[in-house]
Amino acid sequence: MPSTDATRVVLSVPRDFSDRGRREIERDHYRTYLRRVRDAVAVGDEFDEFTDVGCCGSTMHFTFRVETVEGGTEIGPDTAIEYVERAEGGAEGGWEVQNEPG
Repeated sequence: MPSTDATRVVLSVPRDFSDRGRREIERDHYRTYLRRVRDAVAVGDEFDEFTDVGCCGSTMHFTFRVETVEGGTEIGPDTAIEYVERAEGGAEGGWEVQNEPG
C-alpha cells in the first residue's frame, strides 16, 4: 500500500504566541509528540494544543492551524513540521513571568 504520509506540514500559531511557547514547540520532542498524536491533516484544519511554560505544571493553550500539506494526507514519523505566525491572536498564557508575548 502506498504511503499517505505528508513530506511537509506547515502549522500556524497565533501572533501573540510567547517566545517561551515558540522555544517549546521548536524542540524535537514536541514535533515527535505531534507526529504521534496527529494523523490525517488538511489545509484549514485547526486543533487545540498546549505546552509547558516551565513552572509548577502551568501550561499555555493555543490553536494550531494547518496552512500547508505536501506529499500526502497524514502526519507520519518522517513528516517535516514547520511553524509560521498567523495574523490573529489567541494564545492563552500560563505563568505570566515566563510567558510574555513574542
